[in-house]
Amino acid sequence: MRKMFTSVLASLLLVGTLAGCGTSETPKSKEGAAPQPASPSTASKAGGKLNLYSPNGAEVNNPILKEFQDRTGIEVQLISGGTGDLLKRVQAEAANPLGDVFWAGGADSLEAYNKYFEPYQTKEFDNLAPQYLNKSNVWTPFAALPMIFMYNKELVKVGEEPKSWNDLLDPKWKGKIAYADPAKSGSSYTQLVTMLTVNGKDNGWDYVKKFVKNLDGKVLSGSALVYKGVADKEFPIGVTLEDAALRYVEGGAQVGIIYPTDGTSAVPDAAAVIKGAKNMEQAKQFIDFLVGKDVQSLIQKEFKRRSVRKDAEVVKGIAEAKDIKLVDYDFDWAATKKDDNIRHFGRIVTGQE
Repeated sequence: MRKMFTSVLASLLLVGTLAGCGTSETPKSKEGAAPQPASPSTASKAGGKLNLYSPNGAEVNNPILKEFQDRTGIEVQLISGGTGDLLKRVQAEAANPLGDVFWAGGADSLEAYNKYFEPYQTKEFDNLAPQYLNKSNVWTPFAALPMIFMYNKELVKVGEEPKSWNDLLDPKWKGKIAYADPAKSGSSYTQLVTMLTVNGKDNGWDYVKKFVKNLDGKVLSGSALVYKGVADKEFPIGVTLEDAALRYVEGGAQVGIIYPTDGTSAVPDAAAVIKGAKNMEQAKQFIDFLVGKDVQSLIQKEFKRRSVRKDAEVVKGIAEAKDIKLVDYDFDWAATKKDDNIRHFGRIVTGQE
């Protein structure tokens, strides 16, 4: 790992900004607006430009994009937003794409929009673990993301932590569970399918109805509100991503993590080249960069994300894969039924079912 990565990360976390790249606050651009230009200093190497759509938080985007720009001279123009909103944007722009790469939505969410992406087999293909690969190469895996329960240790008594999905139905948690709208959040959609899978396709929606009832009308507008809400003591419990919770644990927050005893999923998030991208070569170069050894090592060490490479190092401080019970997640079903599942969830939330 180049020393630059470590110094870049440290400086960015202190300064909280990045020349040429958006942050989780700045890219709330109006629908249809063109990507905001990067600082002139980032284009000094004349390596072209890249228009990037990403639901990632700034803490992940900033150091990776800064390093990519420094290495390649490619000017990155970033638009941030929720996975669902950005995918709809890609769809709306299909006749005249404004973006080049979609980076980091759940792979099942990207698969649901696969006709808007260009197949590309990364140069790092042979170095990637086969269980995370897409047979059509429409998307490239970036990190494996187990879904977990996060709880606030100051709000949940020792021994009362929910251990299973069924435990979330306990009346004592009514209105106290943080969960994001699966229409807005790709990770929340993966969590919805995980609930359905754990409880069986036939009975899964009965479980979801009870779960929604226990949410007591509190469905959050984005995944970041889940882990922030738990850490800030707005909610005792949240259903969220492993890496998000681990960052809070490492930062000293009074939060804990539970891997559901009845099973969870570890679907990768992914990156994809947008069909008709105007900066196609730069887009492919960025995909290769994301799954290269440097970036994959960075996401393990700094962000507690699980690498998708075969040669990934074992990361201390996170549960070993063998100790996590995984469900048989039906990836194709999750992708092809996404619109139906989200509509079904919406009808339950609004009391139509």
